[in-house]
Amino acid sequence: MIASVRGVVAAILHDSAVVEVGGVGMRVFCTPGTLAGLRTGAEARLATTLIVREDSLTLYGFADDGERQLFDLLLTANGVGPRIAQAVLAVHQPDIVRRAIAGGEIAVLTAVPGIGKRGAEKMIVELKDKIGPVGFGDTGAGVLNGAWQEQVRQGVLALGWSASQADQAVAAVTETIDGEVPPVPVLLRQAIRLLGKTR
Repeated sequence: MIASVRGVVAAILHDSAVVEVGGVGMRVFCTPGTLAGLRTGAEARLATTLIVREDSLTLYGFADDGERQLFDLLLTANGVGPRIAQAVLAVHQPDIVRRAIAGGEIAVLTAVPGIGKRGAEKMIVELKDKIGPVGFGDTGAGVLNGAWQEQVRQGVLALGWSASQADQAVAAVTETIDGEVPPVPVLLRQAIRLLGKTR
């Protein structure tokens, strides 16, 4: 298994980054929050999980080992594939997910696109005993740059909403900012919550 990659970021796409490792460009699929912390031309380290399918090898990347461990744990639940597990980490910080599972907070999990009430209930039942101690740790906050609107927009698009919905979400989030701009992952979660209310 490829547990991590370290190298220069060659490109950042809407759903992934290309990291050059030993002269090989590895495409690593990441949450918008993780992508927000990367910079083209800068060195980066990503914790990774390799998903092997009959017709593909897909590498998923995370800001730290804690996120990767939670991703791997989510995959052990029936009906949870890589896309759903990644969407969970895009919407919520890892500690929030752990507390939601440990405390049976269905509403927190159903805020994730693709997870309904029944799916959330199954996830809680299957993972509650595996989640381990719940504490306060990684916030998952990325580094903000001047183009936060486009990063939030691309994050919303990557999670399955339309371009018009993404534009509406960015506009709505922009109106809520008064003073210092929060980190991109915080803004993205806010946009997703706003979109969830309009469904």
